Amino acid sequence: MNWEQLLSLKKFGTSKRKRIDENETRIGFEVDFDRIIFSDSFRSLQDKTQVIPLSKTDFVHTRLTHSLEVSVVARSLGRLVGKEILKRYPNLQKLGYQTNDFGAIVAAAALAHDIGNPPFGHSGEKAIGDYFKNGNGKQFKDSITKKQWQDLIDFEGNANGLHLVNKSRKGTEGGLRLTYATLGAFMKYPKESLPKKPSNHIVDKKYGFFQTDKALFNDIVSELGLKPIRKDENIAYNRHPLAFLVEAADDICYTIIDFEDGINLGLVQEEYALEYLIKLVKDTINKKKYAALTTKKDRLSYLRALAINTLINEAVSIFLKNEKTILKGEFSISLLEKSKYQAQINDIIKVSIEKIYRSNEVVEKEIAGYHVIKNLLDVFITASNNAYNQNATNYDTLILRLLPEEYQTKTDSLYERLLNIACFVSSLSDSSAILLQKKLNGFVY
Repeated sequence: MNWEQLLSLKKFGTSKRKRIDENETRIGFEVDFDRIIFSDSFRSLQDKTQVIPLSKTDFVHTRLTHSLEVSVVARSLGRLVGKEILKRYPNLQKLGYQTNDFGAIVAAAALAHDIGNPPFGHSGEKAIGDYFKNGNGKQFKDSITKKQWQDLIDFEGNANGLHLVNKSRKGTEGGLRLTYATLGAFMKYPKESLPKKPSNHIVDKKYGFFQTDKALFNDIVSELGLKPIRKDENIAYNRHPLAFLVEAADDICYTIIDFEDGINLGLVQEEYALEYLIKLVKDTINKKKYAALTTKKDRLSYLRALAINTLINEAVSIFLKNEKTILKGEFSISLLEKSKYQAQINDIIKVSIEKIYRSNEVVEKEIAGYHVIKNLLDVFITASNNAYNQNATNYDTLILRLLPEEYQTKTDSLYERLLNIACFVSSLSDSSAILLQKKLNGFVY
């Protein structure tokens, strides 16, 4: 892989690769960030679960605040890496690329990294998959291909994110029309849903595109020159190098900031938690400054900032040390898996799993989310298929009128109808999913 090709400004539906976007006052990669942040899909993240579903407190992160923070960390990672890449490859500077381009690409991709996630956190993905694998949706298994079926039973927020930002709407071409460089950095798992986890390669951990988006995916990887990891009929490519930075930014934020949420909620004892954070920053902490802090909030803020900065520098160092290996497609793990702080990171994550992610407050709301999602899928899929088969009841007709315009698509493909409804349910925020379910059950406010 080579950087000149990896930094492509091409957009879906065009063949242009010009350095400056249509609006001459804004550099192309920066426009990606703007388009994401002004999209309704991004705004819906303000009411989607990061750690605690439907939290009533104002200091717990949602998907939106998490995404903004990941984007900030990602921009720092991109700029620090970009500065060194431009030194290593002077020709990039001659072509007009700047340090800020790397920061803009990684920041935009990180901003969108959770845009395809369903309501109620990762349990939302599992609820959609379970509907098709074990619920009423299993009746469709023999009517679609194996890969299409795998898309549904392993519904993946990353694949839905790629689908969402490129979904054409009335009067537009190609959804948000992001540059291929940003889309490449966004795709942490550039493979299809089958075979499922055939190796320990980081790309095989999940999958990154639905079968309906295969042509788009192939165009992206071809334009960017991504390197295939297998030579068979199953699609799988090595990551765009900047995707490692997007992943690192996400890893840093959920490790440190989810932990901070747990402390603020009282799920993790302060003294216990601060001890773990101090172990992570022991090489850089100013003990005199820390000792002078008198409140939990100040102590926590200081350690959080120090921990994030420590891990940013660590991720940059690992990336630059392995840059040539990454370009060759020979780097198969996440950056922080090679970190000297891996033991401390794993300790924090272990506590978060035990005390936060598996707390009664989280589990109870995830269970409720399961029922909401599966009921919505059942109602809308039944109505959609009845309408296609021309035996829709008046109730089915009314139900389909609730679908937003972009999801009211007519197609002969059963797979696309099923995926369309799954993507609609996935687009709902936690509260709007619950409210819609109540209305379908006859509760009108």
